[in-house]
Amino acid sequence: MSEASETATLGGGCFWCLEAVYLDVDGVKSVESGYAGGTVERPTYEQVCDGDTGHAEVVKVEFDPVKISYREILQIFFSIHDPTQLNRQGNDVGTQYRSVIFTHSDAQRETAAELIRELTREALFDRPIVTQIEPLDGNYWPAEAYHQNYFAQHPDQGYCTFVVAPKVAKFRAKFAAWMRPGA
Repeated sequence: MSEASETATLGGGCFWCLEAVYLDVDGVKSVESGYAGGTVERPTYEQVCDGDTGHAEVVKVEFDPVKISYREILQIFFSIHDPTQLNRQGNDVGTQYRSVIFTHSDAQRETAAELIRELTREALFDRPIVTQIEPLDGNYWPAEAYHQNYFAQHPDQGYCTFVVAPKVAKFRAKFAAWMRPGA
């Protein structure tokens, strides 16, 4: 097994959706829900939901780049949320639900920008991509413990049934080759 590790930090609406998908990806070592891009240290979920802290709900994905590339992590990201919606995903509205890629290096920034240019040229979406690319700059805070692994712990909760489960099913159908064995 490879000892290599890289981190991606992504915001695409509610972190429960992204977390549930990335936990199924082969080569992903860990996924943590959190908050990034804001001005408040150690924000609470309630503060972030109020929309005044500047944070986005994000997932921090640690992965093995020998098994799955950063570009592939981003391809999954663009397939499981709508990158054309400004400050919202479905019924979740506010800057905390923005589409954003927080980069950890210049190479990640370049990869993200190139993929957005490719997706734009290929016209895969009906509207322009509004996904922001920003350096993380150490401004990341883990979400409260009850948000971690939320979908697995609460599959029958209404939001999980009607929002998270369809995104997980879409990923499993579209990216079966990238699924973790036994997922």
